[in-house]
Amino acid sequence: MKELKCPKCGNVFKVDEADYAAIVGQVKNAEFNQEVERRMKELEKQQKAEQKAETLKAEQNYQKLLSEKELNLTQKDAEIAKLQSQLEGIEKTNQLSLAKEIAKKDKEIAALQTQLSSNESKLKVAILEEQNKSKDFLQKKEQEIQKLKGDMELAQKEAIIKEKNLKEDFQSRLKLKQEEVDHYKELKAHMSTKMIGESLEVHCSTEFNRVRSMMYPCAYFEKDNDASGGSKGDFIFRDTADGVEYISIMFEMKNEMETTATKHKNEDFFAKLDKDRKEKGCEYAVLVSLLEPDSELYNEGIVDVSYKYPKMYVIRPQFFMPLISLLTQASKKSIEYQKELILARQQSVDVTNFENKVNAFRDKFAGHYQKASEKFNKAIEEIDKTIKSLQKMKDNLLSSENYLRLANNDTEDLSIKKLIRGNPTMKEKFEEARRMDEASTHLG
Repeated sequence: MKELKCPKCGNVFKVDEADYAAIVGQVKNAEFNQEVERRMKELEKQQKAEQKAETLKAEQNYQKLLSEKELNLTQKDAEIAKLQSQLEGIEKTNQLSLAKEIAKKDKEIAALQTQLSSNESKLKVAILEEQNKSKDFLQKKEQEIQKLKGDMELAQKEAIIKEKNLKEDFQSRLKLKQEEVDHYKELKAHMSTKMIGESLEVHCSTEFNRVRSMMYPCAYFEKDNDASGGSKGDFIFRDTADGVEYISIMFEMKNEMETTATKHKNEDFFAKLDKDRKEKGCEYAVLVSLLEPDSELYNEGIVDVSYKYPKMYVIRPQFFMPLISLLTQASKKSIEYQKELILARQQSVDVTNFENKVNAFRDKFAGHYQKASEKFNKAIEEIDKTIKSLQKMKDNLLSSENYLRLANNDTEDLSIKKLIRGNPTMKEKFEEARRMDEASTHLG
């Protein structure tokens, strides 16, 4: 028998073993239920705090991506404004230099007409021919001016269209990025259950095929089945623009069950991935990994490990498409630089052609002068045979020859250096054209 004391009345009574065991069991069950209820509340509170932290982190990443896109758009607007300013400066410079050249040529023609007014009729005919050729030259220059104006107007229209297309493209991409962020939020919320039993390769392939037709219609994204080098990656991504491949990525996907006894690390696969990248001629290497799930480094986002292996990144599955987008956008800039280089070369050729035309005009004028001088010498020989009364005419003709010689010397001294002397604008343009031509030669 067991003795029990009532906590209220203080009476002591006896109970048998069976009743005593039943009373003790009731007390233990009540305390156990209270403990279970307390632990459940603590777990629920902890889970809500973790979920809130994950949501805040995802929103911060989205705001960061949005800020980067806005910064890129601002930079594009600044580049467009800079190009428009350069086009206006080039147009003003060309008009000013052409006006000065035309005025100078008109002045030279007037001077030649004055000096040759007292010569024989044959010399007058030669001068008229030179005048006609000079007019033809001026007409050609006027045509070139009209053509340059048309080209500049066309370039301005193309710049406006390009600006509009850039804005529309940015809005479309921003909308797509928002959809991707929403998708990855949902994916991350279900990551613990969804990835168990699902292949990581199938997941990445599905994510790419969702946007293939809209964002990468000409891209190649297939399994790497070539193991001739002893190993192979999982996927290869390649894309082209204007028939030129501008980006290539070797992907490796790694995942393992939580019950796996031997846990692998991401860096265990870096050497093999770099080897596969080099053998398949890819520019970038990307490891899509669910390994080391508790690592703060790999859970933050895109991890650059190029300090160990060149152009290599480690990402979680939710950053698969954002990384492809970032790398393709960065690589496409090189195409724009190539187009700008071609444009710079064309501008350099235009300046060189202008200099060649000036030199050609000088050579033609010298040739015509030589022919006129020969005819003049023959006329002098005839004049020597005439009577002395024509001696004064002979002296005048000899003096006119001297003036023609001086005019020829002035023309021979004509050069680009003298043309741009005292004209800093034209001097800067010719020096810039030569530098660009030398830079394009080195790059070529």
